[in-house]
Amino acid sequence: MSNLNKLNTTLAGVMAATFTLASGQALAVPDQPKNWEKCAGVAKKGMNDCGALDGSHGCAAQAPVDNSPNEWVYVPEGTCKKIGGSVAKIKPAKS
Repeated sequence: MSNLNKLNTTLAGVMAATFTLASGQALAVPDQPKNWEKCAGVAKKGMNDCGALDGSHGCAAQAPVDNSPNEWVYVPEGTCKKIGGSVAKIKPAKS
C-alpha cells in the first residue's frame, strides 16, 4: 500500500469517527420534564391540547385561528416564554 493510500485511509477513518461522534450529540434527547406548562397563545389552528381558556370550547383540536390567547398547548417548563407564549398553569409530569 502506498503512502498516499495509507493517508487517504487514515483520513477517511478520522472523518468517519468525527461524523459518528457529532451525529450522536446532535440526536441527544433531553431528560423527561419534571413539570409542564400550559402555554397560551402559541397553538396553531386546530392544534390546541384541550379546551379554550375562555370556555368557548371544551376539546382539543378546535382552535379556530393561529396563536389565539385563549388556546394552549402543554410544553416542558421553561419553554413557553422562549417561544412567545404566556404561562397559564404549571402541572407536574406523570412519573
